[in-house]
Amino acid sequence: MEFEAFLAQYGYAALFFALCLGLFGFPLPNEAIVMTGGAVTASGMLLPVPAFFMTYLGVCSGLTFGYTMGRIFGLPVLNRLKRKMGFRRTLERTEKLVDRYGKFALVFGYFIPVVRHVLPYVVSSNRMKYVSFAPFAYTGGFIWTAVYFIAGRVVSSAI
Repeated sequence: MEFEAFLAQYGYAALFFALCLGLFGFPLPNEAIVMTGGAVTASGMLLPVPAFFMTYLGVCSGLTFGYTMGRIFGLPVLNRLKRKMGFRRTLERTEKLVDRYGKFALVFGYFIPVVRHVLPYVVSSNRMKYVSFAPFAYTGGFIWTAVYFIAGRVVSSAI
């Protein structure tokens, strides 16, 4: 089923669940999902405010899930993943971002594919408190969502 048909059938919930399922291999990049959400609001299929809100909640669910998994499974899983060559580089890159920028890495780290999914896990594994994590991570997620959602609206309107 193509994503627009999925949106037509399930509406606002499709935006939320597509971003939640993205953590488990939903076959579309998050950028494409969010831009499509913006595009369908420009076409009138969905209203912009509820569509943006559901999209942002989907992003927040991914951030929260990653943070929670890092708290539960922690460093042992990270160390095992580091032994896998394909994942080692991403983890090292993510850890360097956190070492260099601290909590601010959560704001701009969402703009880096793959890192956006690993970053919450890494910071929570390293015992960052939720009260420190939440404002930075959800702000970064909001900015990222707004950028891609608006881009989807603009591109759709220009076509």
